Formats: sequence, structure tokens, C-alpha cells
Amino acid sequence: MSSLEKVVSDLGGTNTGRRQTPLPDPPQYVATSGWAPAPLRIGSLVVDPAVLQAPMAGFTNYAFRQMVREYGGVGLQATEMISARGFAWLDEHAGDPPERLWGVREEPRPLAVQIWDNDPDTLARVGASLARDYGVSVVDINFGCPVRQVTQKAHSGSYLLRYPERMESIIRGVVQACAPTPVTAKIRLGCSRDRINAIEVARVVEEAGAAALTVHGRTAQDFFKGHADWEQIAAIKPHLKRIPLIGNGDLDSAEKVVSAFHRYAIDGVMIARASLGRPWLFQQVAAALRGRPVPPDPSLAEQRECMLRHFRLVIERFGEQKGTVLMRKFACCYAQGKPGARHFRTHVARVSTRDEFLQVVVDHFPQEKNLVSS
Repeated sequence: MSSLEKVVSDLGGTNTGRRQTPLPDPPQYVATSGWAPAPLRIGSLVVDPAVLQAPMAGFTNYAFRQMVREYGGVGLQATEMISARGFAWLDEHAGDPPERLWGVREEPRPLAVQIWDNDPDTLARVGASLARDYGVSVVDINFGCPVRQVTQKAHSGSYLLRYPERMESIIRGVVQACAPTPVTAKIRLGCSRDRINAIEVARVVEEAGAAALTVHGRTAQDFFKGHADWEQIAAIKPHLKRIPLIGNGDLDSAEKVVSAFHRYAIDGVMIARASLGRPWLFQQVAAALRGRPVPPDPSLAEQRECMLRHFRLVIERFGEQKGTVLMRKFACCYAQGKPGARHFRTHVARVSTRDEFLQVVVDHFPQEKNLVSS
């Protein structure tokens, strides 16, 4: 069997008649320490471990969530960020759910859906639908997105941090509409370094009835530049009386997550970009938090098989052409940081069919021999 035939077979193709080989179950580890952070309580929902997967527009769709789920270790997963206005329009005119809600009705719980807009009534109506019709575990409101299309054009996301009273109105309405489903909020430290108001906003979030607060340790002006300020995140904790504080930013290893829990006054953590090409990161974090040996990264061959499983889910949903184009960015994430990654990215960015994608994987995805030669 050629290399390409092997890839097609593992992907679930019919050319060879072989069944797709599923990812192996993660190995079991014996505890070496009794320490672990307490389970996170978001309203009536218990999140254990207290490790959340961040909602990321364009990335955390059902296929990605399924890859994370297969490795395990995450306490609460989240969809991509959903436009409440777009949801409402589709519901009224087309009767179809947003594409970003792919898989939400059927997949395991707990699951959070994050929504954004600046209109309290629209957000409340959409939140109620998510809680009632979709049965989601948590409705999260985005007050942290720094992207211009959301902030300057739609006056939403982190733009609203300058208007805490507006945030309070939004949160109160969504909490009332979604009850008893818990409602949470995600914010940044402020709009800019000279306008940090996270403590004031945190008080508003709690008083408005939210069940938890997630804080990214940068300002909207920072985007993703520099480093997340965990001291500023932790400074919020004394000002919260009843709801948990979840920290977010720059958590790219199990060691950093353990350090965050030990060093800062937080109740949970949220992992974002570092997991995009490493869905096994949550498994490693969970092991470290429980005092167990941290499982090593999968071999490059195993990582390739994970990526191909991801690809199969995407093309099953979106079809060959759209699915292949969508998979380009995920493939780049899987190769990031490995020898030959730039070469692989150059080739995979041009693919438009299933066969082209598979051939690029065979020819250019990093292999163990590249590590030896480098």
C-alpha cells in the first residue's frame, strides 16, 4: 500500500476497503500527589477539572471540539462565538440555525455557547432559545472580543467595557431569559492600558446575576500582543463575593496551568489558541493538576492521524471543496512549531480538493525523520 493509500484508508476512504482506525484511548496514570484545584461551580453546573476550552471564532466548531473530547481532560467546552443578531435573523427568515451551532443539539454536555451583540432584547431572546431549544449548559456573553468588525462596526464585544451600565442591562436580561441555565461573561482588563476597569466591570457582572466571570489578561488595545497580565486578573478576586473567577491568556503548557493555580487567586482557567493544533493539551493539563505524570505529546505520526480525523469530520459536514478550504488553517495549526512547518503551510494553503490535501500531508507534513535530521 502506498503512503497516499494509507492516508486515504485512515481517513475513511473506500478505495482500500479498510476501516478508519480510531484514536487510541488515553493511557491511565497513577496519582503521585494529592493536590488538585477544587471543581468549578457555575451556578448548578459542576465543572471538573476547572479547565475550560475557550470559544474561538472560526476554530472551535464541532470537529475541533470532538478532537478535544477524544483526548479528554477538559471540564467545559464552548462553541465558536455566535452573533445574536444573525441568529435572530436566521430564526425569523430562514428557520435554519447558524452554521456555528453545528453539532450542538447532539453532542455531549456540558457545553457552553457564547453570544455577542449590544442589544439586550436580542441577546435575551437568543439566550432563551439556546437554553430552552438547544439545552446548552451555559450561555456566555462576549464582552472581550477586540476585533474591529465587532467593536467599531457593531459596538459590541470589548467596546462595551466602556459602558458598564449597558453591560449590566444586557446581563440582567439574559440571566432572566435563560433561568435556570447559568449565564457567564467574558471580558478583558479594559479597552486600553490607560483605561483598565476590570474590577468595576467584575462587580457589575456579579451584581447583574452572572454565574461566573472569565478575564483575559490583556486589554482590547493589546489584541494578542505582549503578555497576559495575571496579576491584574488575580486583583479582581477580592472584589467578587459569590461567583468564580476564571483566568485566560498565554496558557500553552500543563506546567503554566499548574503555576497559575498555585500563584494566583483564581478558581479556574480557560485555554485558547495553544490548543488549536494540540487538542491533547487538555489531557496533559488534567493529569498535571491531579498530580499524575503528564503524558507526552503524541508522535508526529499520531498527530497526523489526529489531523486526518479532524479533516474527515469537516468534509463530512461541509463537503469536499468548502471543507478542504476550511481545513487549511487547522492543518497549519497542527504543524506549528515543528521542523518543516513553513514548507508544509506553503503547500497546504493552496489545496482545494480532498486528494490534494491528502497528498500534501503525505509529502510535506513533518515526520519523525525530520526531527532526527534537524
